[in-house]
This record gives sequence, structure tokens and C-alpha cells, in this order.
Amino acid sequence: MNIHVKTVLTLAVLAVLVLVGVVWGWSSLSKPFPHKAAPKDCYTTQLQAGDRVSAPKVTVSVYNASERVGLAEQTMSAFENQGFGPGNVGNAAKGTPVLYAQIWTQDRTNPAVRLVASRLGPRAHIIDHAPKGPGVTVMVGPQFQKLVQGKQSIKVTQPTSICSPPTA
Repeated sequence: MNIHVKTVLTLAVLAVLVLVGVVWGWSSLSKPFPHKAAPKDCYTTQLQAGDRVSAPKVTVSVYNASERVGLAEQTMSAFENQGFGPGNVGNAAKGTPVLYAQIWTQDRTNPAVRLVASRLGPRAHIIDHAPKGPGVTVMVGPQFQKLVQGKQSIKVTQPTSICSPPTA
């Protein structure tokens, strides 16, 4: 085989290798990065009679049912300062009738609900209503000012489940 043919064959093989490398590199570069699933706001925690529920075990979602700008965020910040896990923050639907504060739940006896209610003060009401967000749903109205000291923990009297924030 003459030297010119060897040179052409070598260059052709090298060109094919470069082309394969470019195609592989481009496909790797344009492929989306693998991503982790977003963490959930809360996880179901099973409790037995005799257990105690305290703020770090409870996720709270707060919704503003007033015209006061930032009331839900301010209230969520106060809950977080008291150790509660953050859920959703937002506005309630227009016309939601809340004067002070309400907890929307389908289980009034849930220890997490009772603990949150103790922090909202005596004017807060527990309403039989489908929750809006993860954890305990709190609606704050125009007359709501701030959280109160409330109970440090609530004793569980019967097996139940609560929505707890993710652990770090």
C-alpha cells in the first residue's frame, strides 16, 4: 500500500473519531442535568397515645383573609420563630369570612390543631372545613395582631397522625 493511501485512510479514521466525539459531547452537553425531587412541605407522622406534640413536629400553612398586605408572611414568620415548620403562605379567596383567625380542619381533636389553636389566642376558631395547604391551615383576618405564648406541647390521647416538617 502506498504512503498516500495510508495517509488518506488515517485521516479518514481520525475524522470519524472526531465526529463521534463531537456528537457524543454535544449530546452530553445538551442533556438536562439530573435533579432531585423537591422536598415535601411535610411528612405524615404516626403518633400513639401518650406521645407529646410540640412546635418542631408541626407544619403550619397561613393564608391572609384580610386587606392587610403581608399579614400571612408576618404570621408565618412568627410561627417559625416559635419553632413550627413552614408550609404554604398566600392569600385566602376573596370574600373568605374571617374576622380574627380560624383553623380549617376536618379533625378538631388533632393534637397539632389544638397546639396551633393555643398559639392563636382565645378569639381563634376551629372550623370544620377542608384544609387548604400542608399541615395545619390557619386563616388570619383583619383583626388578628400576633401570636400568643400558648401551650408548649399537647399530649396525644389516641392514635393519630400529624403533618411534620422534613428533618434536616
